[in-house]
Amino acid sequence: MDRSDVVSLIAQTFSQDEIGQEIAGETKRDVFSNVSSITRNEWFEAAKSGFQPQIRITMLRYDYQNERIVEYKGVRYAVYRTYESQKELIELYLEEQAGV
Repeated sequence: MDRSDVVSLIAQTFSQDEIGQEIAGETKRDVFSNVSSITRNEWFEAAKSGFQPQIRITMLRYDYQNERIVEYKGVRYAVYRTYESQKELIELYLEEQAGV
């Protein structure tokens, strides 16, 4: 697997301020991956469920810690589905979402 693309995995954390309001924070870390386009079948199946798939990222399974936001080339994507394709690999299927 070619892992020449760098993506940022973003984990969201929430804490409370002194008056009890939730404050969102983010932790970003870069990982090597392979970025590819979505297949026709994936696009069709995801669209039936209301998703708008954009790209697929393949990376080592151990690099992924259930982050729900991925940044690639300055664009933020939401992870709508994951798939463990081989022993050590995981595929992340991403879509653009407002507010991510």
